[in-house]
Amino acid sequence: MSDVHSRQVMVGYDGSPAASAAIEAGALLFPGAHAWIGHLWTPPFASEELRKRLWTGKRNINAFVEAIEREGGREADRLTSVGVMLARAAGWDAEPLVCRSYGGEGLRLAELADEKQTDVLLLGSRGLGGARAVLGSVSDMAVHYSPRPVLVVPHPLLTDEHDALAAGPVVVGWDASAGAEAALDSTRRLFPERDVALVAVDGDEGETPTPDTAGGQVTTVRVSAGRGAQGRAVAEALAAVATEHKASTVVVGSRGRTAMRKILLGSVAMATLHRAHRPVMVVPQSPVREAE
Repeated sequence: MSDVHSRQVMVGYDGSPAASAAIEAGALLFPGAHAWIGHLWTPPFASEELRKRLWTGKRNINAFVEAIEREGGREADRLTSVGVMLARAAGWDAEPLVCRSYGGEGLRLAELADEKQTDVLLLGSRGLGGARAVLGSVSDMAVHYSPRPVLVVPHPLLTDEHDALAAGPVVVGWDASAGAEAALDSTRRLFPERDVALVAVDGDEGETPTPDTAGGQVTTVRVSAGRGAQGRAVAEALAAVATEHKASTVVVGSRGRTAMRKILLGSVAMATLHRAHRPVMVVPQSPVREAE
């Protein structure tokens, strides 16, 4: 079992309230972790107002471009330093990571998390593009393509949802698939000190077989999602159990990250991101292990 203080977190930070709230939530979920506060520096590298102030005419276009680069870089560094201060104040060992990006922020953040060999990529659901878990948003893109677990924190959290972050159990969706096995394995590794509620959602096919959970920290909860037990019904069942057990996090497995195997809107993972009003961690079917 890994040392809880050796965990590595990549945070996608854009200065929004949701991104700041995600840092606070992440520090409660992973106390004492090392964090990279990642900010993507995207064109046009400066605000419209700043560009108007810098514009001196077409004859000085090169100087104009250089000024935009300079001022945009300074603002990106300043913004990231705010995130680092928030992370350090919350108890993390944090450092900045500022990178240029020309679109595809979710994919780029997933790449950065993999390059730094982090245990989890942390995102605020209303930050990094201003959309909450909608197809094409930064969080969705990261979930689609990240080879490492992605934790999406909704904003805002209610008081009881926030209070559960520090010590609440972790709810894990279970259907006996390889994705569910990966989700349970990552949960045990990333939350070794937490109780785990393994939610076996039964449909019209009968009872879902459960793993051997001997050890005391893992309990199995059986719920019925009705006909088919797919998508929205499973997500709603998981959300209901999470509320009942005052869970800190909901964990689900994905179907992979390639174009042919990408998560489709309506799948359990994406439906849970839409409906669970608590942090949701999506684990790829073959996550990169910490030892690697």
